[in-house]
This record gives sequence, C-alpha cells and structure tokens, in this order.
Amino acid sequence: MLQVQTAVQADPAEVGRARRWARSRLTGCGIDLDESLADTLVLVVSELVTNAVVHTGAPAVLRLVFPVGQGAERRPVRVEVTDASEAPPAQRVAPSEATGGRGLELVSVLTDRWGWCPDGSGKRVWCELVPEEQPAAAPAAAVG
Repeated sequence: MLQVQTAVQADPAEVGRARRWARSRLTGCGIDLDESLADTLVLVVSELVTNAVVHTGAPAVLRLVFPVGQGAERRPVRVEVTDASEAPPAQRVAPSEATGGRGLELVSVLTDRWGWCPDGSGKRVWCELVPEEQPAAAPAAAVG
C-alpha cells in the first residue's frame, strides 16, 4: 500500500485545495486522470473534506491509500478523512430543493464501501472504490 496525506485547515477554501491535491496524486499512483475512477475519487474527496470542515470547524487530515504490486489494478483505492469530532457521520435525505445535505448519500452511491471509526479524540470517515475492469485488448488479426 502507498499512503499519501495532507493536512486540511478549518476553512471552506481548503476543499478546492484538497481536490487539486488529490488529482495531482492520482497519476503518480497509476490512475489515469481520464478514467472515471479519477473523477469519482476527486468528488468523494470533496464531499468528505467538506463534511469535516463544515461540521467540525477544525482542521482535518486527508489520506489516500493506493494498492501497489501485482493485482493492484483490481484492489480498492481508499479515501480517509480524520477530523476532531467524535460525532458519527449521519447520512440524511435532503429535500429536493436543498442545496446541501447530500454528501454522504453521494459517497454511499459512488463508492463500493464506506464507514467510520473512532480515531483518537475524533473519528475517521473512509470509503473504498474498486477500479472498473478494463476491457481486454482485442487480439491482433493474423496477416497472411
């Protein structure tokens, strides 16, 4: 496993920085920015960091965990955000006219698994995304 992490300050402007940081780490870890996995990872990072910053008003830590080695392309990529609140994340159903409140609903729909656990005096919210199987290359036509 390859882990990279960054501190996130208690400022909503940090959400954009966290998205840019995550995108910059993807290519170095073998994920093509044109893959749907890249867009999904960045969106999930945005949602989890937004929740941490908005609901705690305190700094957080964003961690990406990438599988390495043989078979890595079939193993999940993990996103974790650790914050200072002990309160469990609460998935809710936002009214259709609401402009917020869908973060964990999106995370639930877009990821293969998500959850949370206590972490020190706060909590860690995590999710995993399994890369889609790439279609096998078509065999070369025989010339002859």
